Amino acid sequence: MNATAETLPVAKAPAHRTHRFALLLRREYWEHRGGIFWAPVIAGAISLLLTAVFFVIAAVGIRNADSDATVNLDDGTTMSINGLDLGVLAEQLSAEDKAQLASGIDMTMLMASAWPYIVMVFVMFFYCLGALYDERKDRSVLFWKSLPLSDGETVLSKVATATLVIPLVATLAAIATVFAFLLLLSVMVMAHGGNPWELIWSPGHPLQVSAYVLAAIPVYAVWALPTVGWLMLCSAWARSVPFLWALLVPILSGVFVSMFSVMRLFNLDAEWFWGHIVARLLLGVVPLTRHDIHRIGGFDAGEDSMLALVSPPGVWSNLLQPEMWIGAAAGVAMLLLATRLRRWRDEG
Repeated sequence: MNATAETLPVAKAPAHRTHRFALLLRREYWEHRGGIFWAPVIAGAISLLLTAVFFVIAAVGIRNADSDATVNLDDGTTMSINGLDLGVLAEQLSAEDKAQLASGIDMTMLMASAWPYIVMVFVMFFYCLGALYDERKDRSVLFWKSLPLSDGETVLSKVATATLVIPLVATLAAIATVFAFLLLLSVMVMAHGGNPWELIWSPGHPLQVSAYVLAAIPVYAVWALPTVGWLMLCSAWARSVPFLWALLVPILSGVFVSMFSVMRLFNLDAEWFWGHIVARLLLGVVPLTRHDIHRIGGFDAGEDSMLALVSPPGVWSNLLQPEMWIGAAAGVAMLLLATRLRRWRDEG
């Protein structure tokens, strides 16, 4: 019997690299969904709950206060209002007052978004520590090595998860938290005779802030490379407790350098080592660079807009700093070494 075209087995083409990489990213997400997704979401929800409790306490306090209040206006006159009427107060705002209100609203939004980012720092840190160690610990590395996946693809998927996926999910959770916070604030304003659009949504810039923090993700991904590389190197190398290795090696090195004044040989002080070596190995997952700190230090709340702190020109100016690329090169070198160690290291 001759085989026909219908009976011949159809050979399947091997999966494209981009498809394999997407599957690796999905694997990382589903294996660590609790930290990647639920941790920032729950952190944002807790911050909103505490904010709602604070608003209730504030509303009760206002109701129990004296009903008559005196407000001093810009022209030197005074006005007595019966209770707190934000609508009346809004009519008395000058152009300068409205500019300060806009900056205050933007600052409040940035503060409201802080909780998901704080959780993100810890999630990134411990994810990188366990990225290559946990698969050796539970022996799942043997299964993954049996698949047509290279060590480079596997490590790269973990790096992308740490530097892009985790910050992206945390940023989306932070944006959702900000908008929910503004809704709570709007209810508070309406309860006291104010117009939320006039006092909150119009002066503030929620859409711009959201776009700016999303645009900042690639910059801080580059900033995080030294820490991600160091933590994954410890994860690939340590046979036990990678946390202690990752923490103690930089700190004890800093103590040694400080005690014996090693940096004086290079006309530098010990603080340089702590700031440029120890901090870069351990604190790169915090989305705040030294250049950002200098910008914040030079910020004038009376003249500058809060948007300047998170605007793309300010944030992306970090890429002009040599420290960013020197650290990124060191991080890539450590990741390449971690990839080689994953290929060779096998418990037992």
